[in-house]
Amino acid sequence: MPFDGYDTGCFYDEMFEADGSPRASARLLFERISSVGDAELRRYQQAAEQALFRMGITFNVYGDEAGTEKIFPFDIIPRIVPAGEWTQIDRGLRQRVHALNLFIDDIYHHQKILNDGVIPRDLILSAKSFREACIGLKPPKGTWCHITGTDLVRHNDGQYYVLEDNLRCPSGVSYVLENREIMKRTFPQIFDRSNVRPVGDYPSHLLRMLQDIAPPGVAAPTVALLTPGIYNSAYFEHSFLAKFMGVELVEGRDLVVMNGYVMMRTTKGFERVDVIYRRVDDDFLDPLTFRADSLLGVPGIMDVYRAGRVAMANAPGTGIADDKVIYAYVPKIIKYYLGEDPILPNVPTYVCWDDAECRYVIENLDKFVVKAANESGGYGMLVGPHSTAEQRETFKEAITANPRNYIAQPTLAL
Repeated sequence: MPFDGYDTGCFYDEMFEADGSPRASARLLFERISSVGDAELRRYQQAAEQALFRMGITFNVYGDEAGTEKIFPFDIIPRIVPAGEWTQIDRGLRQRVHALNLFIDDIYHHQKILNDGVIPRDLILSAKSFREACIGLKPPKGTWCHITGTDLVRHNDGQYYVLEDNLRCPSGVSYVLENREIMKRTFPQIFDRSNVRPVGDYPSHLLRMLQDIAPPGVAAPTVALLTPGIYNSAYFEHSFLAKFMGVELVEGRDLVVMNGYVMMRTTKGFERVDVIYRRVDDDFLDPLTFRADSLLGVPGIMDVYRAGRVAMANAPGTGIADDKVIYAYVPKIIKYYLGEDPILPNVPTYVCWDDAECRYVIENLDKFVVKAANESGGYGMLVGPHSTAEQRETFKEAITANPRNYIAQPTLAL
């Protein structure tokens, strides 16, 4: 694949320096790609996509009339993150998750950050993801968020930015693991010679963490993964992780609360469950505590959790830190709880809750990416530069009707 005439444009290119020479970390990859033709590279791409489909590595797209199952997008050209950059990312993510755990615990206990006026109290109390039922909860070892999906982007300045935080039921790691396996088959020599850090041990690390939060006195905890079922967009991941952790994959109908414990129906009768890796959102987790019409959860499970007889990851209530309006305050959250400046900065964010910022956003909808506070997966979003006048008018009306529910961010040169 010839690179003659390749122009990095206004973007930060992970493979090439501004003068067109390959970066040191990408030299092996550059040499390998340069040695194959366009047709061969396309065959690699097609073979990878076919492998993904055969292996069932798909996700569901709600409301897509063309079909519900799609393979996860795959780029045959790997993105290389040098060790030094990864060290910085690792430090930044640890700092951020630590601060968010302290924030969630504070919100459901003493609310010091609200009393000190760092975050407006009404902003928290008006959040859809704030759960009054979680006030006073004490998760095992004081940890609310055990698994986090943090979206990172890189701007043309070369800086990594946090685009959003996902702390409720973060999804996507199974695609990372399978992507890596296919990439290793495609470029085996590059992986061998570049000392690429492994990711294949993720399921074993996840299992150890889940076992570690089991109720006190349980020497050999039984772990189960709770899924909404086969129609959920991330069901492939649920089954994938359950398989590689060696734990049961269960739906709400497979579990029942008996004598103060969560029990699992098996062919040999009921078996106690000690730890649940839940992939069911708070709303549907327990119809006796949250949505009464839920058929996905387990009636009474919150009472067992409060009593410390079952552990759940992530803890109920973590969604308060998922709120995209709260995201705008994360730099202040880090400073408040840790006394540190963020290692990984936020993308500049306008909060429509603020009257002045709201007016500015509405006047410049064609320049911003506008997001609803509690949506994910690209839903409830307006990409201003690629929107129509009709779409912008629809969002203008929505923002005016409920400014608390929207933020806006500039488009980035990714």
